[in-house]
Parts: sequence; structure tokens; C-alpha cells
Amino acid sequence: MIVELISVGTEILLGNIVNTNAAYLSEKCAGSGLSCFFQTVVGDNEERLMMVLKTAAERSDIVILSGGLGPTEDDLTKETVAKYCRKKLLLNEEWKKHIEEYFARRNVKPTDNNWKQAMVPEGAIVLDNPNGTAPGLILEQKGCRFILLPGPPNELIPLFENSVKPYLEKITDSAIYSQTVKLCGVGESAVETKIKDLIDAQSNPTIATYAKTGEVHLRVTAKGTDAKEAKKLTKPLVKELKSRFETELYTTEEEVTLEKAVIDMLAANGMTLTCAESCTGGMVVARLVNVPGCSEVLKSGVVTYSNKAKRKLLGVKKSTLQKHGAVSAKTAEEMVKGAVFTSKCDTAIATTGLAGPDGGTKENPVGLVFIACNVKGAITVEEHHFSGDRMKIRESATAATLALLRRCLLEYIGKTAFGKN
Repeated sequence: MIVELISVGTEILLGNIVNTNAAYLSEKCAGSGLSCFFQTVVGDNEERLMMVLKTAAERSDIVILSGGLGPTEDDLTKETVAKYCRKKLLLNEEWKKHIEEYFARRNVKPTDNNWKQAMVPEGAIVLDNPNGTAPGLILEQKGCRFILLPGPPNELIPLFENSVKPYLEKITDSAIYSQTVKLCGVGESAVETKIKDLIDAQSNPTIATYAKTGEVHLRVTAKGTDAKEAKKLTKPLVKELKSRFETELYTTEEEVTLEKAVIDMLAANGMTLTCAESCTGGMVVARLVNVPGCSEVLKSGVVTYSNKAKRKLLGVKKSTLQKHGAVSAKTAEEMVKGAVFTSKCDTAIATTGLAGPDGGTKENPVGLVFIACNVKGAITVEEHHFSGDRMKIRESATAATLALLRRCLLEYIGKTAFGKN
């Protein structure tokens, strides 16, 4: 079955808000076995919305509209859909009572225009919305199903999960399951080259690559008669990807981030970490502290932006700075040595580089970053050349730092395990 999304709201057209609803609905519809070929954004205008509705109904089996169900005059979605379907709007006493109770709980008196939201197209299925005053609606007309959802995500998402998703599962005869394989420390072109044979031979399941800052995500998607069968179809391909990217693959779980993977590795091995940052300016620590429980392993972080700070806080030699410069492999090495020494941690990372836009030279161009990692005295230093603006370079350096830390931890853990055997 084909589903089409229509997002209603002039504020979306003007860029005042980001249309996150469309991304959410697209993913959820795919998971229900629906094919989404078209998405449209239209302003709060009856004539233009009617044109969009007619086009959508002619080419799609299901049309999901979000937004335009509010109490004001420019909220026209319900009225326009009812007009297209030649349905009268009738007062729904049950929903009127819901509106009364909704405002009573907040000790607020509803205004006259709030009762507009209790008007429902005749024959429509009313979907409960405990988080707002606009109900969700389903109209089945002219061989097409219209699903109307309120625009605020805190209303749309639970309404979809609790009412629309079960409805879609009843009317569809297939399901789609996707699993994401997340890689770090490898570029998109290298990944694609390594799996070109899989991409060329794909049918069901399929595989798609997505480049992220410092990462590559592979989405494996299969279609089956139900979610269980679709999930089963993805397993052989995911297993093959695991074997091809044994060290670069850090998770196959959607909610796991690179920083969480690193924190979990440190915690599982009883190791502690400190961070010494220059060009990243605390970005590495900021990502790490996003992970609940990071306090068990992350002991300290210091931003040593100036040469003086590098000397005073990390023990970088003055002669090193004079001879090699602040942006050098030697300085990064001494930073990470000093970080472990002063913090008494098991591991440390350090970053130093030129984020720009000024300060670059032919020998040391903007984007040059040195990253060092110290795991139990074993030091690794990497040289990187990132492109982009100042923020992009810093974000890329942060991602590369986490990837290097993970790789060094894997090497240390592997050697330790081998030694025990």
C-alpha cells in the first residue's frame, strides 16, 4: 500500500519550525510495510490544501495529514478534508466533554473557538488524544483513507503509537524491519567499496549507506509478511557486515552512540579516563557526559588552549613547543602523557590542531589536527586533515578522537586477553 504525507502549516513553509513530524511518520510507516513515495508541505490555505488532497488521493492508498487541527480560523485541515469527502461536521459530545475536562484540570476556561475542535466529520473514526484538545481522525472515502493528526510532536507521536500504528497493521499485509550497523574509523567510500558486491546483489533485504560526522551507518531493511519474518531476513546480511567490519563496527543497536560504546568498554574493563583538549575545546568531554553513568569512568577533563596551559597543566616541555609547535605529534604525545600522570587515570586522550578560519600556513594548514591516546602507557598519535568550517573541523576531530580511543582500547583488551590465555 502507498502512503502519502501532507504537512500543513505556513510556519513550516517559512522555515520557522523544522518538520520533524515527516521524518518520524516516514520511518513509522515504513515499519508498518507501507511505501511512502510522496511528501508535501502546504500552507494554511483551503484552496491549495484542496489541490494537494486531490492529487494525493488519486495516487495513494493512505494520506496522513499533520497539523491544522487547532481552534483558530487558519486551522483548516479537518474542514478541508471533510469538504473534499463531502462530509458534514457534527458535534461530538464525547469529545466536547474531553475538552471541558482538559481545561478544568488546568483551571482554565475554554474560549468559544475551542469548541470547534469538537466538530467531527460524519462517519469519522475518532482517535483519543489525552495530550491535547484536537482528536485524531480517520476517514475512509473514495478508495482512500485519510488520517488526520495534530501538529505538536508531543501529541502526534503518542497518538500515532497508540492508535494509528495498530490501525495500519490491521489493514496491511506486510511489515518492514530495519537494523542499523554503525561503523567508525572508516570513510564512506571505503565502506561502499568493501560492500559493493552486497549492494549489487541486493533485493530483499536491501542495504543503504549513510555518512555521519566521523561515522558511517549501514541500514539493512527487509520486507516480510510480518515483523518477525522481516527481522529474520535481515540477520544473514547483518552477520556478513559484522565479519567484514570486525573492528570498525561498534554497535547494531539504534540507541547506542559512539560515546556510549566507549564508556561501556571502559566500564566493563574497570578503566578510567581523562581528556586533554585544545582545538576541540571540551567537545569530547561534552559528548562523553551525555552518557548516563559516565562518572564511573570519566574522572577529569581539561581544556589547554594556550601554550602556557599545556605547560602548566600537562607538563608539555617548553622546548617541544618551541621546536615542534603546539600543533604537532610531539605536543599531542606529551599532552596525553601528562594527562595520565596528573590524573592518575588508566587512559587519556588529547587533541591539538588548527580549527581556523585563520592561523594556517603551508606547513600547518587549517584542518590539521593531531590526536593522541594513552592506554596504560601505550601511546598512539594520529595526524588528520579535516575540511569544512571551524565547527565542522572541531566536530570531525571529536568523532575521530572517540574512534581512536575505542580502537586503542580494543587493541589493549585484545592483548590482555591473549596474555591471559
